[in-house]
Amino acid sequence: MTSNTDAFTKLADLVKDIDIAMLTTVTEDGSLHSRPMGTQEMRDGVIWFFLKDDSRTADEIRADSRVNVSYAKSNTWVSVSGNAMVIRDQSKIDEFWKEELKAWFPAGKAEPHLALLKVEMREGEYWDVASGAMLEIFSYLKSKLTGESAEAEHQVVRR
Repeated sequence: MTSNTDAFTKLADLVKDIDIAMLTTVTEDGSLHSRPMGTQEMRDGVIWFFLKDDSRTADEIRADSRVNVSYAKSNTWVSVSGNAMVIRDQSKIDEFWKEELKAWFPAGKAEPHLALLKVEMREGEYWDVASGAMLEIFSYLKSKLTGESAEAEHQVVRR
């Protein structure tokens, strides 16, 4: 377990090529609700997403700011918990805006309810299996021959 900047940088490096995350919020009745969200940036322990400030997601976050954000690709899994807030910051909207976002926000940056979701990470955890087919095969064979589990880099990161 570590709490340094390098560990948060490692989390960001692991997810830089994963465009879609699963964002989980707490509903009014205490159950969990997940939905896919497009990550705009993860840096310095903060994750940014676009959303509409009149959406169910925004309502759930205003009622309970605790969230989980998870990412997965072939041999990498990342889970981040933290607190989220809905913000309207035009300079950040301008910084993150991409034209392909018009699929969800047809009026572009002029969308009346366009806002950002800022997630401040409290804890992150990742599992990163050595990438590459040969390394995966080696790890599998080693586990079969020695009885030890396959190797994966695993770390918990806390603020």
